Amino acid sequence: MFMISKNLLSSVLGVGILAMTLASCSRSGNTRGVINDGQLHGISAPARYVPWTPLGMAYIAAGTFHMGPSDEDVSYAFTSRNRQISINGFWMDETEVSNNEYRQFVYRVRDSIAATILNYKKKGADGGEIIDWKKASNIKWNDTKMMEQLNAMLVTPDNRIFGKKEIDPQKLVYRSEIFDFKEAARRENANKPRSQFIVKKDVRIYPDTLVWVRDFAYSYNEPMSKRYFSHAAYGNYPVVGVNWKQATAFCEWRTQYLNSYFEEQKRQPESDFRLPTEAEWEYAARGGRSQAPYPWGGYYMRNKKGCLLANAKPGRGNYAEDGGFYTVRVDSYWPNERGLYNMAGNVAEWTSSLYSEGSYNFQHDMNPDIRLNAKDNAPPRMKRKVVRGGSWKDVAYYLQTSTRAFEYQDTAKSYIGFRCVIDLAPANPKKKGF
Repeated sequence: MFMISKNLLSSVLGVGILAMTLASCSRSGNTRGVINDGQLHGISAPARYVPWTPLGMAYIAAGTFHMGPSDEDVSYAFTSRNRQISINGFWMDETEVSNNEYRQFVYRVRDSIAATILNYKKKGADGGEIIDWKKASNIKWNDTKMMEQLNAMLVTPDNRIFGKKEIDPQKLVYRSEIFDFKEAARRENANKPRSQFIVKKDVRIYPDTLVWVRDFAYSYNEPMSKRYFSHAAYGNYPVVGVNWKQATAFCEWRTQYLNSYFEEQKRQPESDFRLPTEAEWEYAARGGRSQAPYPWGGYYMRNKKGCLLANAKPGRGNYAEDGGFYTVRVDSYWPNERGLYNMAGNVAEWTSSLYSEGSYNFQHDMNPDIRLNAKDNAPPRMKRKVVRGGSWKDVAYYLQTSTRAFEYQDTAKSYIGFRCVIDLAPANPKKKGF
């Protein structure tokens, strides 16, 4: 949710630069830190830029690789062909987003809704009202009187089991606001107001825990529905039951959460967290092994000792042989050469890319990307998003770095999760964190 200027060109640069210029001028009209000698010295941005490394992320250096099949196309789908692709550098989560990490998002949304109901507000720097997070973070969710005030967030009496008052997951809604750069960049839209390119949506963000039952007919998986997201034992397991729209909402919130901290510290805001493109995902998964079928470089699912190298469906279905009957911890097994865990198996992962059978034939060879945030009433074909990496229930073929699959953007599964990427300014220190 970034403020964009009135028309296209100034939306990205003009107004921001003008505001920075005005903010950096003294009363006498002289620019601070610049000698008024009639020469061009330049003016730096007023916000402080401190190079940093995002916690829990690995840097994927820019490079070129051969994208596409490394082996025979056993399904004869012909949805990809081998071609040389160049990718700019970016940072990627070392692991899939875990239940604990996604829960931070859920709780933040929960607390913001509660703070609005309780009127825990304060004046922001621009004079508008913002949530008072000091009060919101101290809400006592086990207090009976507090629950009475927050009754609007609870399940209605007829939906309670043994009369227990619980938060209604359907009421945990995140207000998404994004700027559509692709649409704004069209030449015919150059003079249109920015309001026409701001997309606002309400997204229900609680994971669909019923996927464990829905995905497998005539199979007993109720314990996973009851415990997987809520039980502490699964805290470091990958979040599932999250559709593509929820994953992108998480990325948007994560961006806001980081930049609000930077703004408080008077530091330069950063770029957006986002889902990786299909090409970025494959490039990162290969880990510099351009023609290898799997992230670990070999042609087989086992090492020389016979140990399985990923969480999948070995042989004819010995699910427990690899150490996990369902999913496993996000940091299980050895990482690839880029320091990324479970780029094959455990859970398949959402990408930002639209799935099109022929997309490899018309995409650019520099940072290839094809996106479409389809509307709810769009045809199902337009809602297909590329899913990569294979999962705990898949055979080895789907774990290959080049294998393409898809799922619909409004569909959640018990075997699909995600991880985020971010584009940072060039300089970054070795020390992680802030």
